[in-house]
Amino acid sequence: MTLTYAGASGGGVTAVRGLDLNVERGAFAAVVGPSGCGKSTLMKLATGLVRPTAGRIAVDEAMVEGPVKIAGMAFQNANLLPWRTIRDNVLLPLEIVEPHRRRFRRNKAEYAERADRLLALVGLDGFAERFPWELSGGMQQRTSLCRALIHEPALLMLDEPFAALDAFTREELWCVLRDLWARIGFTVVLVTHDLREAAFLADTVHVMSARPGRIVASRAIDLPRPRELDVCFEPEFVDIVHDLRSRISEVRQ
Repeated sequence: MTLTYAGASGGGVTAVRGLDLNVERGAFAAVVGPSGCGKSTLMKLATGLVRPTAGRIAVDEAMVEGPVKIAGMAFQNANLLPWRTIRDNVLLPLEIVEPHRRRFRRNKAEYAERADRLLALVGLDGFAERFPWELSGGMQQRTSLCRALIHEPALLMLDEPFAALDAFTREELWCVLRDLWARIGFTVVLVTHDLREAAFLADTVHVMSARPGRIVASRAIDLPRPRELDVCFEPEFVDIVHDLRSRISEVRQ
């Protein structure tokens, strides 16, 4: 598929061209590449936030014609609403996404229990009544993950979700995401600049070219699961990261 952003003076910038990506249901895919290669554009296309200039997109065997209801999204910034409690921030998508929207008021107690269970899964049991400004950056990002998953999406799209965190918090949240994915079984597409993050979490890492972006290589990560952080120091893991880095260096030329 291709997407060209129109320019104010009549020209345009082609963000992606000939982009072809297939992710199996229940798989964990990561997308890496040089800055400006169109990784975030890929997210917008896959979730129906923008339409391609050419080509087609299908999610769960349905053509994408608008925003994809079965997708959840989390970004580099948690973007929590400061006037809402942590629980109410998590519940926000249910107030917007059908069919939950029409029955939210009637089923709010049930939905609140669902939110509290998710918060407990990510280590935030007891924080539901707190406000975002009372939580650390890592705790806010855990909340963002819960918000992305509250409507039980089949597809989770993650755009640099841990990039703003310190190294120790980032690795801790890798394990949180690993465990959530293993427990719930949704499909994940992770966009990241962190090659260690990609290799630790994903089944397959896809490398994009410089703009206009397209997939130029796909590397299967054959490391056994469940993966512990110690795997990051093993020679096989280091070789995978070096291979990914060399592929990105090639496409930056």
